[in-house]
Amino acid sequence: MTTFEVGSVTARGGFANEKAVCRKFNNWKEDEDARLWLKVMGYNLDKIDSVEAIHIPSRIKREDVATLGLNENFEDLMRFKKADAQIRITVRLGGVISVENISLKKANSDADYNQVDKRWVDTYKEIWRFDENVRLALKLFTGEINPSLKSNILKNINPRDNRRIFLDELPDDLKNKVITFFENNKILVVSDIIKGRGGLSANWMLVTRYNRDDSTTSWILKDINTVMNFFGTGEVKISPRGSLYIGRITMQRKGGTPDPTKLQFKIKPCDLFKIEIN
Repeated sequence: MTTFEVGSVTARGGFANEKAVCRKFNNWKEDEDARLWLKVMGYNLDKIDSVEAIHIPSRIKREDVATLGLNENFEDLMRFKKADAQIRITVRLGGVISVENISLKKANSDADYNQVDKRWVDTYKEIWRFDENVRLALKLFTGEINPSLKSNILKNINPRDNRRIFLDELPDDLKNKVITFFENNKILVVSDIIKGRGGLSANWMLVTRYNRDDSTTSWILKDINTVMNFFGTGEVKISPRGSLYIGRITMQRKGGTPDPTKLQFKIKPCDLFKIEIN
């Protein structure tokens, strides 16, 4: 493989969805964007025999896992899935097969947020093994536990929202335990919510931004370690609105329907374009 460095690129037309990106990869011999993506991944185009891109839906049937060449436990595979497209690249030399998993993020403006992970607090406790104090604090934060049920702990606190507690309203001991946990486990948390684990974890992130004014799409493709470092860089602190910042990642209560009391993590994927500016 050879290494090819390229910044963000603007292309004609729109392709800001998973199936469209897969079509471009499958048409790699004629599609200039796909050829650039393969170069960014380090491939010598002259040595590629074929490229097969498969769209991996958010929900996969158990019987379909084998078709992806995966032999992992189905529940673990789906729990840590982050790839939206599996790009299977066959290189001529010795018939070597390389598999690249890509997490696709699309946005229409620099202000767009994108949810990268959402689960019940108990699921995160099972994965990250935080203690009961952190569990309680996060459930009060999401509203899974109503503040009125813990009046003995929340003495003299007048919640801004009677359905839940913002992190800046928590008693200092609980608030500090949440911050300390995410400070001490920052690498694990960032890796799990951006990269994932196992056969459907992401190797790359492709961000596409459609520009309505001139019908073009800007894109940037970065390896997942660069992405994790970029979004994870920065301190762990409570936001002005009482949520939590983990570097450039925001942890907040999901709200809305159908599961308002889940915990969610969000990023601004278009911020990744700033790597090319700095």
